[in-house]
Amino acid sequence: MTTAESTTHVVRRASDIEYEDVGAADGMRKGVLLDESDGAPHFAMRRFVLDAGASVPEHTNEVEHEQFVLSGEYTVGIEGEEYTVSAGDSLLIPAGAVHYYENDGDEEGAFICVVPNGDDSIELVE
Repeated sequence: MTTAESTTHVVRRASDIEYEDVGAADGMRKGVLLDESDGAPHFAMRRFVLDAGASVPEHTNEVEHEQFVLSGEYTVGIEGEEYTVSAGDSLLIPAGAVHYYENDGDEEGAFICVVPNGDDSIELVE
């Protein structure tokens, strides 16, 4: 049996997504759009919202992150380089890469983040 045959399709409405504060950062919220609990066999898709004036300190993750910016303009630091990103931009943050977010603007930023299913340990960089 192929993966396509064993996976059932899923449609989740935006109004059904619950957002929670991200513990490592004031002003950042995460909603899980799809993950293994929905039958997604390989990846979790999440939507993050970064409030105006919010920042996320330098940290690392155990798994890679593919991101797509939905709205706003904010700064992402990755391995010592800074990038100003806005709607339509895409990022690859490799596993273990030191990165951070800063939203110095007047509007919230939002992005989709896709990661492999499973645990993702976050380590703050001191």
